[in-house]
Amino acid sequence: MPTESSRSVRHTWLYTLGSIVFFIGFFGAFVALLMLESLGEAPGALITVIIVLQLVATGVQVRWCWFLRSGLAGGLPAPGWTAGLVAPALAVWVLALFDPATGFTGAAALWAATCLVACLVSRRLRWWVVAAGAAVLVAHAWLTAAIAGGPFAFASDAGAWPTLIYAALLPFMLISCVWWWQIVVELDRHRRTAAQLAVAQERLRFASDLHDIQGHHLQVISLKSELAERLLERDPDAARENIHEVRVIAKQALEETRSLVAGYRRVSLDDELENAREVLTASGAACALSIAALPTDAAVRSALASVVREATTNILRHSEAQAVSIALAERAGDWVLEIENDGAHPAGDAAAAGDAAAAGSGLAGLRDRLAAVGGTVVADAAGHRFSVRATVPARAAAASVDAEMTA
Repeated sequence: MPTESSRSVRHTWLYTLGSIVFFIGFFGAFVALLMLESLGEAPGALITVIIVLQLVATGVQVRWCWFLRSGLAGGLPAPGWTAGLVAPALAVWVLALFDPATGFTGAAALWAATCLVACLVSRRLRWWVVAAGAAVLVAHAWLTAAIAGGPFAFASDAGAWPTLIYAALLPFMLISCVWWWQIVVELDRHRRTAAQLAVAQERLRFASDLHDIQGHHLQVISLKSELAERLLERDPDAARENIHEVRVIAKQALEETRSLVAGYRRVSLDDELENAREVLTASGAACALSIAALPTDAAVRSALASVVREATTNILRHSEAQAVSIALAERAGDWVLEIENDGAHPAGDAAAAGDAAAAGSGLAGLRDRLAAVGGTVVADAAGHRFSVRATVPARAAAASVDAEMTA
């Protein structure tokens, strides 16, 4: 499981935890109320102690619900916590044997504890633990009848039957809740992996193109240089010719590398917008595009494409966005691109300070690129919302883009 879930996953855990706490808390409180009714009919020290232990057992069970975050078969917590879960419930089970008035409800606390433990043990043992808990539940009624010398009655009073039905459903409710939580965590892990793979795939594509260009040229340069070194004493003219060829090949390699980088940076704006939507969607964020039209000037399109690429990279690396909006429109002779997400770390988060610095360096590079075409870029953060607004004149000098390529 991920060490740090996105906000949506954390919210899902809170909903799941709330449901589990409700199931356990309601069950324990209902059993305690039935015991209080018995106390009102026949007051005594024994039933009072049983009620107090029942409340203590319910409180420990509610606290124990937090350990279910590790998922099904996630493993039991420290032995002290497990002992604390079982001890008060077992005390209620034993003391209730000598108070027939509690009836079936005396075993309810131990049954709830058994269901909680069953969620964290291995799959092979899970239903054996539930079966053992059910056997202990039935054994309590039988032993109570044997000690009291009365007839065997698994649930002799009316209040016990609702408790019995709820108790029968309790293990299925708990296991299904934890199972659903585990699915959500697994889906979130796959979304994060898909986003990382998309970024890695683009890096590999560029690395492959660069290797294809540079590999051949460097190999030829190496051979020509070695040949020139050997001919330097015997045939200076031939050596000079080879050195000249090395210079020509090196210049050609430099030009092709610049062309590759220019092609990478000048990916069409519409491709960048579509790629941003695909990558952000793969990461689990809902990406909404609002594009009225696209600029016709190549320099403007290239500059805005670099903003989309950099902003998308920052969102993937430095935020936990669940919703991203990208809007492009022409206003008063300028093209305005606005990219906003809801996953920024709040101010003051020390763990996110490094991310903010890294994102800031990327924005500084964008400012330099847009300044070359007379544009500006402004970043704004408010709580969990972070936005980037880029403004570029509708017409930009083509030479500015060439300057960017050589920067």
